Amino acid sequence: LAMEPLFLGTHPAMDFLNTSLSPRGKAIELIGDGQSFVAWLVSAGLLDASTVSKMKRRFRAEALDAVASEARRLREWAGDWISRWRDAPGGDYKAELRRLNRLLERAKGYREAVVAKNGMQLIERCHMDSADELIVLVATQVAFLIATEQPALVKHCAGTGCTLWFLDRTKAHGRLFCSAAVCGNRAKVAAFRERQRGSAVTSG
Repeated sequence: LAMEPLFLGTHPAMDFLNTSLSPRGKAIELIGDGQSFVAWLVSAGLLDASTVSKMKRRFRAEALDAVASEARRLREWAGDWISRWRDAPGGDYKAELRRLNRLLERAKGYREAVVAKNGMQLIERCHMDSADELIVLVATQVAFLIATEQPALVKHCAGTGCTLWFLDRTKAHGRLFCSAAVCGNRAKVAAFRERQRGSAVTSG
């Protein structure tokens, strides 16, 4: 089942976890091979098009497929860790940090000042000597999440059957759904129907 990537998590680490989802019980994998992983990195703003064009000339499809497979394993591991971190933020996560730091050590990059829509911006550029360095791009986002965000703001969508994650950046931290227009609306419709049934039973 083909599907466009969803960017509802308000943090790249959340969006990365959401590349595996099961709407209505049907499992969907958004980074099933190297090509789809690279396309997702571009859509997420973690990889620029010029780097991709160079990569396609230098790296074989098999190497990109292998790093996509590693990304899927990282996603499963990171999802488990983030769940535990959210529920027990003061836990001992030395082993997890060691594993994460080993991935981050693959990075060969530098910062570059560029002109952006809102003025000047400092962005990360990376030297890609091998395809497996792509994993650094998502590992870095997991590291940013763990290091800079509040665990209590990491949430699962409250929608029935929805498996999506998000970081609640709302002012009152009262966000419940991945999307107010989709899961939020479904919940409202379900609640309305339940009230209607209750009224029918009462009047009967």
